Amino acid sequence: MKLLRFGAQGQEAPGILDGNAQIRDLSSVLDDIDGVTLQPELLDKIKGLDLTSLPIVDGDVRLGACVNKVGKFICIGLNYADHAAESNMPIPTEPEVFSKFTSAICGPNDDIIKPKNSDKLDWEVELAIVIGKKASYVSENDAADHIAGYCVCNDVSERTFQLERGNQWDKGKGCDSFGPLGPYLVTADEVADPHNLGMWLDVNGKRFQDGSTKTMIFKPAFIVSYLSQFCTLEPGDVISTGTPPGVGLGQKPPIYLNVGDKVTLGIAGLGSQSQTVVAHS
Repeated sequence: MKLLRFGAQGQEAPGILDGNAQIRDLSSVLDDIDGVTLQPELLDKIKGLDLTSLPIVDGDVRLGACVNKVGKFICIGLNYADHAAESNMPIPTEPEVFSKFTSAICGPNDDIIKPKNSDKLDWEVELAIVIGKKASYVSENDAADHIAGYCVCNDVSERTFQLERGNQWDKGKGCDSFGPLGPYLVTADEVADPHNLGMWLDVNGKRFQDGSTKTMIFKPAFIVSYLSQFCTLEPGDVISTGTPPGVGLGQKPPIYLNVGDKVTLGIAGLGSQSQTVVAHS
């Protein structure tokens, strides 16, 4: 299933994409797409619906983040060996963990807001995991059972804030609009092999990232198991799993985003995003 949220910011309603790529309104069935509705028994209920009985939604409607009420937004850094190399950083022996503030979450096509005093605004196409069942000290073999699905994330980053202001990554990762999620939450049963998904990102029509999840160092099941040793993962939590090479920091010379730039990105089977950079008001 491809679950989504549509409508004005703060007023999103739950929806689902039908077999004809039309949005159907799930409001009569669910209050929202969140940790409550992503648990296995409720996903099974949604799977059993006759989608043709649900109202069709205007295809031009705004899409919100594909999951709401996210408790934790955890990220894995340097999870592609070739991206670590372009960043001049060593390949990690354990996952490099940081967080985005949940206030960074926005819709897949909402504007990227360039923060005040930003001079190194960067992009990162990433595969994000959405948790569907509580996970605490789970084994790698059992971890997949705790994944509700996957979505596209742009791990927008401000490199000066991240790397030159005390080397605390969260400051450069959690600004407003730095976590577009969606367009869809694609349930795990529809992602045959999360370890072999093509992913891409363009800036102003030029391809900068063209990679695949097959070059991940730490795979989704391992990441879920690993994180569950340090905190309980709750339904609705989001884990963004790292980016392939081609970020602005890795260009020679580096290239960064400016007001007016357009970023488009996507992952095979998970849909695409499109954002325009705007100045902070």
